[in-house]
Amino acid sequence: MIKNKSPKLTEESAAHIKWLWQNTPLNQAQIAAKLGAINQGRVSEVLAGYRFKHVQPQSMEGGA
Repeated sequence: MIKNKSPKLTEESAAHIKWLWQNTPLNQAQIAAKLGAINQGRVSEVLAGYRFKHVQPQSMEGGA
């Protein structure tokens, strides 16, 4: 059996998650959906500081 994996979370995507959380009314599930196949649990871990704690919020090129 092959499991479907979420895309690898990068510093760039973590920075964008933090930016979206601070600058939009989106909740964690909406942020996960906006970024494609990223798991909502990974979004939660980024926002709680368990992953990429050192990364500063930053918008991705081309806007939110």
